[in-house]
Amino acid sequence: MNDKKISIKAPAKINLSLDVLGKREDGYHEVKMIMTTVDLADRVELTLLEENKITIESTGGFVPLDQRNLAYQAAMLLKETFGVKKGVGIHISKNIPVAAGLAGGSSDAAATLKGLNELWDLGLTIDEVAVLGAKIGSDVSFCVYGGTAIATGRGEHIQHIKPPPPCWVLLAKPPIGVSTAEVYRKLNVQNIEHPDIDAMVQAIEGYDYEAICRELGNVLETVTLPLYPEVKQIKDQMHRLGADGVLMSGSGPTVFGLFQHESRVNRVYNGLRGFCTEVYAVRLLGEGQEDFKDSIREK
Repeated sequence: MNDKKISIKAPAKINLSLDVLGKREDGYHEVKMIMTTVDLADRVELTLLEENKITIESTGGFVPLDQRNLAYQAAMLLKETFGVKKGVGIHISKNIPVAAGLAGGSSDAAATLKGLNELWDLGLTIDEVAVLGAKIGSDVSFCVYGGTAIATGRGEHIQHIKPPPPCWVLLAKPPIGVSTAEVYRKLNVQNIEHPDIDAMVQAIEGYDYEAICRELGNVLETVTLPLYPEVKQIKDQMHRLGADGVLMSGSGPTVFGLFQHESRVNRVYNGLRGFCTEVYAVRLLGEGQEDFKDSIREK
């Protein structure tokens, strides 16, 4: 492997189940959710710089190219924590839609942490990287591992579980952005119907595809769907067109549908293109990484 440059895959995630248990004293919400990775990914390329600086470029519009970018924050966190005097050039090839509820920014940050651990020769374990990731954002710890997991706390406590059975995932994002902070702020925790997380875990562990589709649930839909009718319209359309199970991912606005049969995926894909231009047909990844080497590609 060329030790001056590393390319690493940063996959998107979906929430099969998302529950909010209450407001915490630190201002965050206590959550319990099941996340899994899908085969839609950004590619993060890291180039070693002898000069002590961080530069960032991206192929995607609406991506901040300064300290607001989570990948930039990841590099800065490692520099400050370990006194790294070398620099890095970060190039993000964007495939995951921005502000979509798919953890694109968090996954880019996780990829940057993992790649810089190799590039700067820091010698951290994947668990140590995940702990650092929690300082950047709630989804970063999960994105360090990928795979399928129960996330608790504000999302940083990760318990790995078996992957669900393989299936197709159709992602549809309307041309709007949703503020996660606003959705959580408007959530009435006292008056929501909580999804049965234990039943979802049981369905996944039992490799029961039909039960997984039946147990899909996301309490944030109670806020996002009334605020953004476009999201509800896509969800209703996916149901009408014959998805096996449909749910909004994260705080939205992306809606995903699960399918066992590719022929039906194609039909629903074509039916959704009239509603929104950003539609992706991908596979469920489900499996996590035992170490860093799984996701780093030689250059």
